[in-house]
Order: sequence, then C-alpha cells, then structure tokens
Amino acid sequence: MSKPAGYVIYRGPSQLDGAPIVAIATMKSDNCKTGNMVQTWILRDDASPVETSKAGADASICGDCKHRWSLGGACYVNIGQGPGSVYRAYKRGNYPDATAVLASIGGNRTVRLGAYGDPAAVPIEVWRAILTHARGHTGYTHQWRNPTAAPLRSLCMASVDTEAEYAAAQRAGWRTFRVRCTDDDTVMPREFECVSDTKGTACADCRACDGTARGPGQASVFITVHGSLKSRFPRMDALCERQANAAL
Repeated sequence: MSKPAGYVIYRGPSQLDGAPIVAIATMKSDNCKTGNMVQTWILRDDASPVETSKAGADASICGDCKHRWSLGGACYVNIGQGPGSVYRAYKRGNYPDATAVLASIGGNRTVRLGAYGDPAAVPIEVWRAILTHARGHTGYTHQWRNPTAAPLRSLCMASVDTEAEYAAAQRAGWRTFRVRCTDDDTVMPREFECVSDTKGTACADCRACDGTARGPGQASVFITVHGSLKSRFPRMDALCERQANAAL
C-alpha cells in the first residue's frame, strides 16, 4: 500500500484569531527553488483558500501581513494552485491525521514551515515536534512584532521589507529575511544575498533561513523582489519610515 501524499499535522483554532484552521504537511515537492522539502500548508478549515482570501478571512492564517491578496498585496503564492490543490485533497479525505506521530513527519528531511500561511497561526509545539528528527528547516513570519510570536525566533526568520523593519526586528532578537525593492537598495550589516538567487542552491541544501536555531550571531538574508508581482510590491520611502519610527 502506497504512503499518503500528506498528513494533517494540526486542526484547531488559529493562534492569531481563534478561527478554525488546518495545517497539512505534504511529503514530496518538485519546487526547484526549495528542493524536495516537506512542505507545510496552513489553511482555513471552513473555506477554500480562494474563498478565504475573497472574504478577507486570511488574517486567520496570515495575520497582518501586508502582502495578502485580500489587501491587494504582492504575495508570491498562487492560492488557487498549491494551497487550493492541497485544500481540495484534504476535503476528499486524502490526508490522514498524524498529530499523534508528529516526530516522524520530518524524520531526516528538511521541512518548510509555511509554504502557505504564517507559522505563527499554529501552536509552536507542533513545529517543535515535527522538527524533532528533521535534517533542517526553513521558516518565515510577518508576525515578529507580536509578542506572542516571540518563541518563533528560534525557528523562523522575521520577514521584513525595509531598513527600518530590519533594524526593529534585529533589536527584538530576530534574524531577518528582507526583500529589497531594487538592486540599488542598501545591503544591511551582516546580511547576505539568498544563495538560491546567487548560486542556484536549493533551500533544502542551504537551510540558512532557520531563525536562531544554530545560535545567536548568524548573518541574516536578503533577496531582491522580482517576477510578475514586482510592480505590486509596496515601495516605502526609507527616510520617511525612519522619521516615523523615531517619533514613536
């Protein structure tokens, strides 16, 4: 008998707003950028990803991320494809429950926390269990300003888009993954460019975006926005933002 293509790893209230969500791990990926990682998908349990976005209910899974499709943002995820396909398979009953054996999910694999959705929506105990025997992992969160997300510092990068956000997240003890608007934008201290862009190294092999899992002092990562959504990426004037933050 063939193994399932994925498993339900959490089903319950969102840690962001209490709405019903489900987290699913799929075991095989042909994503050439990430490599063949265990991919995890965080979805509303009561509506498809497209319906969720249209209703503006994606705050349950994405929090206050400004790149949400429901806000007209520049999220790179085509929610009707990957997340939609996973949701439909889930509703067909294709994914057995694995909440009692989470440690086996990531065994000797590299795990991507949040192929869609923010890891902060799921109890951190779920992620810690999945990573018990994992080879490594990657993770990103836009919820780094929220004190309740602070425990994720050991697992996830703070997703930031400006120099001011970079500085604020660093002061709060996060490593950062920063998206630059242009190639001319400043490279911040102790930042290096994503090696997927510079060398074609898959995330499964790099595994640098793992928060503070390997201890403090590790450099942070940046990438320059590209692709079809580049024009939708919110360009924020760095000087004005510094002035606004200085006034707080």
